[in-house]
Amino acid sequence: MVKSAKRPILNPATEEIIAETVDAGPRDVDRAVAAAKKSFDSGVWSGKSPAERSTVILKWAGLIEADLAALAELESRNTGKPVKLARDGDIPFAVDNLRFFAAAARCPEGAGTGEYSAGYTSVIRREPVGVTALITPWNYPLMMAAWKLGPALAAGNTCVIKPSRLTPLTTMELGRLALEAGIPEGVLNVVTGAEETGRALTSHPDVRMISFTGDTETGRKIMVQASATVKRLTFELGGKAPFVVFADADLDAAVQGAVVASFVNCGQDCTAATRIYVEQSALKRFTAAFVKEAGKLRVGDPSKPGTDMGPLISAEQRARVEGFLQRAKGARVLLGGRRPKGLRQGFFFEPTIMAGAAQDSELVQSEIFGPVVCLLGFNDEAQALALANDVRYGLAGSVWTRDVQRALRMVNGLRFGTVWVNDHLPLASEMPHGGFKESGFGKDLSKYALEEYTVAKHVMFETTGAARKPWHYTVFGEPG
Repeated sequence: MVKSAKRPILNPATEEIIAETVDAGPRDVDRAVAAAKKSFDSGVWSGKSPAERSTVILKWAGLIEADLAALAELESRNTGKPVKLARDGDIPFAVDNLRFFAAAARCPEGAGTGEYSAGYTSVIRREPVGVTALITPWNYPLMMAAWKLGPALAAGNTCVIKPSRLTPLTTMELGRLALEAGIPEGVLNVVTGAEETGRALTSHPDVRMISFTGDTETGRKIMVQASATVKRLTFELGGKAPFVVFADADLDAAVQGAVVASFVNCGQDCTAATRIYVEQSALKRFTAAFVKEAGKLRVGDPSKPGTDMGPLISAEQRARVEGFLQRAKGARVLLGGRRPKGLRQGFFFEPTIMAGAAQDSELVQSEIFGPVVCLLGFNDEAQALALANDVRYGLAGSVWTRDVQRALRMVNGLRFGTVWVNDHLPLASEMPHGGFKESGFGKDLSKYALEEYTVAKHVMFETTGAARKPWHYTVFGEPG
């Protein structure tokens, strides 16, 4: 890599430099992609049996688990998230993801063998795509890396992964542990850098697939960059999740759920509850309880076990959040809305609850990606559904009610890739995650993610052995 292009890596809680990386230029990206292509073409990984790949991925997951405490501390220092969130949530889930895909690697699926035209037997094979470019965000760097590397490697692909320029440290550690586990050199390559590095990767002619998690605007740019060579794409983009509370819901549970869903990871989560709609008859009670409970959140040093919310990722991100509030005409602050007193270092911001914002306002329609949530009311089920769907995003949402029939109607009507009933945020390795509308396409997690990293090949055997005239062919079982 070009040693002169150094980039300082900050601890968002202290603003101290904790490491330096380099920005990979086009030549560095060429080298990484060439290594991945050479490894793929040689069959050093794709040529292994599913059981062999599974064994290596399982060993890798075990090494990550054994190093959990150190990885959690590094993740916390690099992202500013509370160490307990990394230790008890992100990294164990990442380990579970890898173990799931290690098992799934041994169960490749294709359509059953069959005769669909007279004299022929057809077989469907699912084969790895080739060199995959994996681009991960700064809010969950280690976990998002596992979400992408797990299915990509389980399917037999080779990878070039680019973490965010802000949070590369744990991804680099994953690469080191992968080599230790026995993943062959050249199969998993890590490049660090910013937009230039990403553009060199996404436009590279030898990259056959791009998996990207990030904001919608960047997703649009990647689509253009990838179009010249018609790459396969999977995108998990922005979100603006509704949290719909009916008056018959368990309001205590809904309030607790809203606090977690709105402010976990400082609200830097595409699935975070950002628009809380409460039935008018319960709005006053819910608002009072929500403000009270959110006011108990402990903001501060993410290394301390009692901290609930750390800083935003950067000064730029904090300024972005503050800009939304400064432009929020007509809305009023019920809680927070400023930098915490007494925290002079770090990019901290208070948990913030807004009321009175118009449905068509920027505050309600755009992804803020910070600890800011809007409280709004609704009159009936039809209005709740209309308001919840009234954004360009479609990643996740939730509905809170004791009425099973109502819950089913709402689930059917909500245009989001994940919908929770009486909860918000939990995911499982066995279930898919991905969005509708401008929240992207394709899936992370589950067997559906494994399918994203494979291509279907139709193999057709002529079974009669009879000589055929040049113009003799079969269509839909009828001789032509």
